[in-house]
Amino acid sequence: MDSENELERGVAVALVASHHTVVETMERLDSMLRARGVTVFARIDFSGDAQRAGLAMRPEQLLIFGNPKGGTPLMVAEPTAGLDLPFKVLAWEDSEGRTWVAYNTPEYIVARHGLDPAFAKNLAALIPLIEQAAG
Repeated sequence: MDSENELERGVAVALVASHHTVVETMERLDSMLRARGVTVFARIDFSGDAQRAGLAMRPEQLLIFGNPKGGTPLMVAEPTAGLDLPFKVLAWEDSEGRTWVAYNTPEYIVARHGLDPAFAKNLAALIPLIEQAAG
């Protein structure tokens, strides 16, 4: 199986089960990121927006964040990396009430934009924070 097919079959998106609600998970992640000097650019409440439009949706939120020192080198090397940066994490509640967290893996982002694989380390430092927020 070539690497492009592997990326299409699950390597691109990492899924983590969270032990907290969507709101708690995102609050924990937001707090951890800010404490480490990572810029939080936006938090989008998809389910809240749906509710305001008169639509029903289980809890779902997206957090957009990053560190220019980590992401800028990727965008300098390949401007299209800006399509995937800043980094994004999605949290949602499934039909059984479980909370899930998803994000594009650093390896996927680097491969998608044809960057040197060494650039993955620029993004990899964020992964333990995501996992800790879900734990």
